[in-house]
Amino acid sequence: MRRQLPLAITFITAFTLAVQYFIPHRTFEILYEVSQVWLQIVGAFAMVLGIVSLWQLHWGKARGRKPGWGYSIVTLVCLTAMIVFGFTGPTKLGEVGPGEWIGPFNWSYDNVLSPLSATMFALLAYFIASAAYRAFRARTALATILLLSAVIVMLGRVPLGDVISFGLFSKVANWLLYVPNVAAKRAIVIGVGLGVAAMSLKVMLGIERSYMGGE
Repeated sequence: MRRQLPLAITFITAFTLAVQYFIPHRTFEILYEVSQVWLQIVGAFAMVLGIVSLWQLHWGKARGRKPGWGYSIVTLVCLTAMIVFGFTGPTKLGEVGPGEWIGPFNWSYDNVLSPLSATMFALLAYFIASAAYRAFRARTALATILLLSAVIVMLGRVPLGDVISFGLFSKVANWLLYVPNVAAKRAIVIGVGLGVAAMSLKVMLGIERSYMGGE
């Protein structure tokens, strides 16, 4: 019963949510609305569970002085501070005007989290450049085509490319981006969609049970 009940709930919920897209009836609309409310409830409990798990993990590392325990302390301090800040003052960005009290939560978000996020994304440029250097080596015919296409697209995106090619690079770059590139992206999206559908069917039918904690 411990396995049959979760499988039954998963099948009924997934089947109902899938069928309501094809049957325009008020009953299925109500079921969909109720499922969205339950989704919010389950999401709230999942967030609490995630916070508790995060606290237990980093508290154990900090207490045992395991490698990287200093970062665990920083994580716990920041987690606790943001939770406390969330109950003091405005917590929604964009609601405060000039000269108004923004609150510690908004200040921390604007002046700590946003700059850190921007820094992390900026560092990705170096990893992309390193990966491009390793990938763009004309060792084979396909690598040569990839290298030439990348050079043309990069030159077609900057004014210098138009100057040295009299506008040719920008036209070729647009063709590469909107014809073969879009065709490849659509093929990938179709493949991903088929994979999602197959995995959804496996979950609905009980073939895939990893979400239950088993193998």
